[in-house]
Amino acid sequence: MIKRWSPLLFALVAAGAASATLAAEQRPRAREAGVVIGTLATGPHNAITDVAGVGVGHATLREGTRLHTGVTAILPHPGNLYRQRVPAAIVVGNGYGKLAGITQVQELGELETPILLTGTLSTWKVADATADWLLRQPGMEQVRSINPVVGETNDGYLSDIRARPLTPALVERALTTPSHAAVEEGDVGAGAGTVAFGWKGGIGTSSRQLPAGDGGYTVGVLVQSNFGGELTIAGVPVWKVLPDPAAYARSLAVPPPSTGDGSIMLVVATDAPLDATQLQRLAKRALVGLARTGSVMSNGSGDYVIAFSTAKENLRDPDRALQPARSLAGEAMSPLFQAAAEATEEAIVNSLFRAHTVHGHRGTAAALPLAPVLEAVRRAQLAAPAPR
Repeated sequence: MIKRWSPLLFALVAAGAASATLAAEQRPRAREAGVVIGTLATGPHNAITDVAGVGVGHATLREGTRLHTGVTAILPHPGNLYRQRVPAAIVVGNGYGKLAGITQVQELGELETPILLTGTLSTWKVADATADWLLRQPGMEQVRSINPVVGETNDGYLSDIRARPLTPALVERALTTPSHAAVEEGDVGAGAGTVAFGWKGGIGTSSRQLPAGDGGYTVGVLVQSNFGGELTIAGVPVWKVLPDPAAYARSLAVPPPSTGDGSIMLVVATDAPLDATQLQRLAKRALVGLARTGSVMSNGSGDYVIAFSTAKENLRDPDRALQPARSLAGEAMSPLFQAAAEATEEAIVNSLFRAHTVHGHRGTAAALPLAPVLEAVRRAQLAAPAPR
């Protein structure tokens, strides 16, 4: 569905979006531009932070055209996650990637650290800095094993990835300055140097709230988009009306971006009481949302979903012999599946809508031209048969 938009919006997102001045301008989220994905209601912030307690922190490193990279931290709750662990699961869509900490989550079905996202060759530096910061926290003096979960996508087109420039101070900034309300999106944090569908990608988020009759639960999704395919928005193959990203880049007299054969990290949070097996089922539905945007999870793409539940009755204490384990009936899962698919699709679209043109290390990734996208969605809606 699409709402009406003003001529001012079209002026904001016209083909001149390649101008460097756009970096200082505010690009709209999908719903702000009138594109409504799915049928379920969003939470108040339409973000992963609508799941109570979840926080998101960014640290962004920009240095001329050479460096466009950063860190994004997702904290399931404000407490000590090592002492109050959350049930979790990880699903691999295509495993061309470096997800640190994956095997312990798969084995135990729980998270004991925040989730960190970054650029490929900074994965281990971020993991090391996270472990160091966690071990310095009160109550961690006797801890002798810690499992930082760090995901990545390759930002080596727009950033000098071999420099591995991220510092412990940047990691700590992301961990210690989380927002529990609105979340910055686009070319920020771990999304500073990513490219999706040949356009500038980045961080995107969205949420869905179930009706009271379905439990009233919230599902939130955050993505780090850096992948390829045929861009489809709200079921409309907008790739057919968009200029070829490489040709568009050449028209700007800059080297074209890579094919976008990269990766995507998807983080799914919910307050529904789910165990690790159910979270694995929920995580798979995020891949449904990914597919709806036009991805086929190509050979060179690392597509990972990390899902966790913040339900207070299921927080796990490593010192207790008997752990709580409440969970929904299988029949109650379908509305959550729909929520995860819808929120994932919209989060990916938000990551593109909010991102600005970035002039980087090996070339330029142009911001997605929104005017033809909005027009294509509008025409598709007008052509659709009226509901009975």
